[in-house]
Amino acid sequence: MTDAYFDDENFGDEFADAEGSVKFRIWRQLLDYALAYPRDLSVLAVCAIIVALCEISFPLVTKHVVDGVFLSGEDYPLTQAGWLYLALCVALGGAVLGFIWFGGKLRAHISHDIRQDGFKNLQRLPFEYYDFRPVGWLMARMTSDCERLSNILAWGILDLFWSLTIMLGVIVAMLIMEWRLALLILTTIPALVLISRYFQRRILKSARLVRKTNSRITGSYNENIMGVLTSKVFVKEADNLKRFGGLTDTMHGASIQNAVQAAVYLPIVITLGSLATGLALVMGGIESLWGWITTGTLIAFLTYTRHFFEPIEQLAHWFAELQMAQASAERILSLINEIPSIKDSEAVQARLAQAPTAQMAADGGRLDIQQVTFDQVSFRYATGLPVLKNIDLSLNRGQSLAIVGATGGGKTTLVNLLARFYEPTSGRILIDGVDYRERSLHFLQSNLGVVLQSSHIFAGTVRDNIRYGKLSASDQEIHVAATSAGAADMIAQLEAGYDTLIESGGTSLSSGQKQLIAFARALLRDPQILIMDEATSSVDTLTEQRIEVGLRALLKDRISVIIAHRLSTIRNADQICVLDQGEITEMGSHEALIQQKGKYFQLFMQQSLSNLWEHTV
Repeated sequence: MTDAYFDDENFGDEFADAEGSVKFRIWRQLLDYALAYPRDLSVLAVCAIIVALCEISFPLVTKHVVDGVFLSGEDYPLTQAGWLYLALCVALGGAVLGFIWFGGKLRAHISHDIRQDGFKNLQRLPFEYYDFRPVGWLMARMTSDCERLSNILAWGILDLFWSLTIMLGVIVAMLIMEWRLALLILTTIPALVLISRYFQRRILKSARLVRKTNSRITGSYNENIMGVLTSKVFVKEADNLKRFGGLTDTMHGASIQNAVQAAVYLPIVITLGSLATGLALVMGGIESLWGWITTGTLIAFLTYTRHFFEPIEQLAHWFAELQMAQASAERILSLINEIPSIKDSEAVQARLAQAPTAQMAADGGRLDIQQVTFDQVSFRYATGLPVLKNIDLSLNRGQSLAIVGATGGGKTTLVNLLARFYEPTSGRILIDGVDYRERSLHFLQSNLGVVLQSSHIFAGTVRDNIRYGKLSASDQEIHVAATSAGAADMIAQLEAGYDTLIESGGTSLSSGQKQLIAFARALLRDPQILIMDEATSSVDTLTEQRIEVGLRALLKDRISVIIAHRLSTIRNADQICVLDQGEITEMGSHEALIQQKGKYFQLFMQQSLSNLWEHTV
């Protein structure tokens, strides 16, 4: 697999651009996550403002103490000043405790909501969204990107309130005490703005490269772990290591570049603050000698100069973080804002909104589906190559349709269209005469059952995995479903029966055991439309005989579509459809197709001779 597979640019990140500028619409959307908690946000803002006001007050108290001692000597009430300092210290400590407490809460809230929205949208997105996006690419957005955003939002809001309050307070205090010296100090601000603009784009560009490479590394991790058996069989460890080493080298270089840019930016800001402090010391000292300002005012000015550039340094650091976090923001919001290409139409949404209970019964409830019709259905993937061409089919209740054909002929695509994992690019699929796009997605999903060649088994007990077909099912219903599916004997032989713990992916079970559980799960769901895609191809003959018991129960009184390479398993299907390069070339029962001596006859004879040869040998 090429590294381009993991490149963010292949996936059309909504906000990414080549300019490296701050996108305020991104942060405006993210700010909504903080605004959803007005109480915590308000307390956080109040605490930050109190901290800033306390820090502004300390130099003023110092000024009055110094000037008072010089003017009044021992008569100055130092005890009152001491109590005032103590009160300010207590208020400062309480406010710091408050913003740490509520800042942590706000960060946890934001992280929770971003992950929730991201996962919620992942559940809505169709299969085509996952066709070109590896698991690692998605995991990077839901983990590291999300964590980075929640931190920058929670603590960034705190820094913003604190910095703006203290800067505004310091400017006002300095202008009141000595406006000429204040203006001299403020002349450093334009230089700070120009420097920030210079570093802004460079930091963001390198941050984007860091985040993009990180998702490629995560994707590479996932690919190599999932494919470890194949890698070892083909002795590709060295090639995998070389490719992974290239990714980590890119990550290393981009991270150093980003760190250097941030490291250069912050000292420049600190240097400007030091220059401003030096100006205040020189000019303030001269004015103090001339008698224009008092010694207390000079000390307050020097303190204010340091206080003025402390929040600027903090904002500069926050701004650098903002640049780097914007890369994460672009990535996570591209996931959250992704619009599903397959969703309920506006008409369906309007019906559900007007009468949700009645419409759920009509659009989403269990109905006795009598017929599914493919009307001139064609389909092509995003690559543009046609997969299905002008398919006409009629599937009736109580009948089974088997689909056979060469690999790549469109069999799986056809059942994916039936399940509405994809939608036809032309033509219609009708359920009892109604285009299935005119009903809700919940309607089809609640009446659909799918058994795949390798069914997924979740971590948990056997009972939990079967109950996944119907979460409200009782233990008795689970036992009946397992018995009907031919899985009861197999489950009884497990260490703890239905309470046997299974690892994620069902690694502790054989392929046949997993398929029997999958059949029991499908039977418990009691679907109106049943799809089986190579459901018995990976099991041995004995297990297949067990599955046939459950298969007869599954096929009874429902619309069934079966994809199979073993033609012996579909001989009793009501209809057999032969797909060749996306077109139906033959249709009929097993006996009728054998008499035609066409493609199906050739496939059947090839498999019969192959089976005969295996038995002879």
